[in-house]
Amino acid sequence: MKKAIIIGAGPAGLTAAYELLSKNEGYSVTILEQSAAIGGISQTVSYNGNRMDIGGHRFFSKSEEVRKIWRELMPLQSAPSYDDKVLGRKSVLEKGNDADPEVSDEVMLVRERVSRIYYGGHFFDYPISLKPDTIKNMGLITTMRAGLSYLYACLFKKPETNLENFYINRFGKVLYSMFFEGYTQKLWGRHPREISADWGAQRVKGLSITALIKDIFSKLFRKGKSRKVETSLIEQFWYPKYGPGQLWELMARRIEELGGRILFGHSVKAIHCDGRHIGYVECETESGNVKFEGDIFFSSMPVNELVSSMGDTPCNVVRKIAKGLPYRDFVTVGLLVDSLNLKNETGRKTLSDIVPDCWIYVQDTGVKLGRIQIFNNWSPYMVKKPEDTVWLGLEYFCDEGDEFWSMDEKECTDFAVSELVRMGIIEKGAVLDSHRERVKKAYPAYFDTYKYFDRVIKFLDSFDNLYCIGRNGQHRYNNMDHSMLTAIEAVGCAVSGKRDRQDIWNVNTEKEYHEQK
Repeated sequence: MKKAIIIGAGPAGLTAAYELLSKNEGYSVTILEQSAAIGGISQTVSYNGNRMDIGGHRFFSKSEEVRKIWRELMPLQSAPSYDDKVLGRKSVLEKGNDADPEVSDEVMLVRERVSRIYYGGHFFDYPISLKPDTIKNMGLITTMRAGLSYLYACLFKKPETNLENFYINRFGKVLYSMFFEGYTQKLWGRHPREISADWGAQRVKGLSITALIKDIFSKLFRKGKSRKVETSLIEQFWYPKYGPGQLWELMARRIEELGGRILFGHSVKAIHCDGRHIGYVECETESGNVKFEGDIFFSSMPVNELVSSMGDTPCNVVRKIAKGLPYRDFVTVGLLVDSLNLKNETGRKTLSDIVPDCWIYVQDTGVKLGRIQIFNNWSPYMVKKPEDTVWLGLEYFCDEGDEFWSMDEKECTDFAVSELVRMGIIEKGAVLDSHRERVKKAYPAYFDTYKYFDRVIKFLDSFDNLYCIGRNGQHRYNNMDHSMLTAIEAVGCAVSGKRDRQDIWNVNTEKEYHEQK
């Protein structure tokens, strides 16, 4: 059998293995994972009976190929979920039957999407809606200014040479200043005018004031499948009962059942090339260095590390561009609290009547905090005692080695708690337990040498048996389904012998895109 070597056990690497093995393409498969966990940034971390979703992952895609794989591994719920049961509600999928109210372990729950912006002590819908509450919270004068600013932006378009101009063209200067400028700077550590418009074109795409208006009329006059929805405006999503990592762990188990190997603690340090052909990779392990020969190689490791591991094969220019590719690192502080000070004024019923948000985006620049996850609302099964406690994930964006990253766990937790207290979200003494997780290279960034990235792509595509997949493998801010699609395209390319890699790189760049948070 031919040998396939896959670097990384995240969504892309696992999907590549699953595709090769489930379709019986005649390959033996070995996955090399440097950590001890499955799922990459999409893993679920367990701590004292509570589970953390690192980064928050909605399972939604316009790709039937992706949805099919999800359904193969985890069927949709056929009975009410935990919170439906407690509240005496019917599941959206139950359709009035008398199904057993217990939910089996390996299922996808259907969740309602609620994400809002917390700005100036008020909640605003995310994405921004045109509801009366939005106008009330903004105030009449600010609303008028925002409307005039948007009309001006429609008449006098700015060249989209950076992310700032991209946002202003779609929302106007006033809304951009309120809801995009400060948060974007928190996320990337750079002002939006320093960031390529590519990021907005990929992540925001069709979203604008015009899209919001169209969506309102679409809801009024068109129903069901005939209604086309901008994916930034989705209202429901799927979610594994015990968090995203549960699905990837199931996929890993299936891969091993099909004969694949997943080797943990194997960090790729050298890639040996014979011209434009890769012969083998060399891994560093606790037992020493180990070589793995292969016929095809799928890489989801960060591009800068991939190029660096190739020694003198890349030219100086390619090495310099790859070395300069920027990343943003990430810290989640999990806080178990007895209650929140935020009132649920949405009309939606929730356990313990907490606010229904999955995420709360914190736009205020007076705090470092970027987002708040409420794990109870992703899935109540993520929380040991969901009726009595609230399990939060406070998300901070930083750079590896900076002051925030380098804090010890207690110092970091105390800082996070102080920000929540200052914002009035919790009271002093509300915290019952805490845990911190740090993630390196969570977000590939679109500045510095990124503008020359096409040179690196050309170099990597010159290898006849190398396929770059996934978020870090392509240095692209892909979601889970995009990462899976890059793997699906790459496997198709490798099996057919197709040399052109364009379809792999084009995932999530076309106008008709697949998924957006």
